[in-house]
Amino acid sequence: MTFHRRDLLAAAVALPTLGLGGGVRAADPAAPDLHLDALLADTGAPALAFAVVTRKGVQRQAAAGVRRLGAPDKVTTNDLWHIGSNTKAMTAALYGRLVEKKRAAWGATVPMLFPDLKLDPAWSRTTVEDLMSHRSGILDAPVMAGGWLMRSHADKRPLTLQRTELAAQVFSAPPAGKPGDFSYSNVGFILVGAAIERIARAGWEETITAELFKPLGMASAGFGAPTGAQPWGHQGDVPGHLTPVDPAGFSDNPAALGPAGRVRLGLADYAKFARLFLTDGGGYLTPDTITHLTTPRPGEGSPYALGWAEADRPWAGGLVLAHEGSNTMWHAVTIIAPARGVAFLTACNAGPEGSKRAAYTLAHQLQLAYAPA
Repeated sequence: MTFHRRDLLAAAVALPTLGLGGGVRAADPAAPDLHLDALLADTGAPALAFAVVTRKGVQRQAAAGVRRLGAPDKVTTNDLWHIGSNTKAMTAALYGRLVEKKRAAWGATVPMLFPDLKLDPAWSRTTVEDLMSHRSGILDAPVMAGGWLMRSHADKRPLTLQRTELAAQVFSAPPAGKPGDFSYSNVGFILVGAAIERIARAGWEETITAELFKPLGMASAGFGAPTGAQPWGHQGDVPGHLTPVDPAGFSDNPAALGPAGRVRLGLADYAKFARLFLTDGGGYLTPDTITHLTTPRPGEGSPYALGWAEADRPWAGGLVLAHEGSNTMWHAVTIIAPARGVAFLTACNAGPEGSKRAAYTLAHQLQLAYAPA
């Protein structure tokens, strides 16, 4: 079974273009009543959580619903949520941090990133930015359809070796797609993770923990579905017919996919990451690095920077950074309006289809309430 959504890009790019802003104002923007219980009933979602983030930090946070259907435990604002492909922006920020430490470089080509591999000459000009903006020509389908996901689930070898083998496989032949054209690729970010592992001489998980999570105080951040007294993901495409998935079992994408979408954390800690993009890096990254991370790459197709879908919106006063993440059992939505100084983070413990896109609907409501046009 494939857990990673193939249409994630469409959702991520559509997010800032679906009329967010609508000109509707909340009666009390400082503390609007968002009726989370009504939204849960309407969408069939087991639980929802959100955080409203400003340049100063979390302005408001709330959670409602149950950790898993059929059990009484209620979610709390301290619970952990799987954010899926929203991990990509973290991988990109990690690379930016390594650039600032002069351990990596912007514009690094595939041969520079993988000097130990035998590469097809067609990759000679492909850069790390091409990989992170989905313009490298890498297509997920040939890799995923070839059974890599299922093999990787069963693979017990070190993740660094698994990612190296994937890089060797992809780069041994010319790109399957057209370089320069936009084609959303989880594989591309896995390979960025493999490049980071060469630069850091340590696993991506170890490196992002040491270089991103710890400096930002994101103590709850980890990998894979939350375990213990935490929400469970739910499987199913039909609202009202969801099945809770035990995190001890087959509950996420394979671990090798980590750089593309396996981070889990509490929303208060996620807010610390989102705040970087409201504060020109917040002292962790420089303004120049933030600009590089949030500038869309040229080419045909959707406007996408390094881990972020983008659009200009009147309600935001300009740029909106947005992304959605899902492994089909969780759904997280992030909307950041840097000029407006606000970000909205929402999370649901069921996939978008199974919960009528509850996390997106909640994000829309937050934008209308806290950042009306």
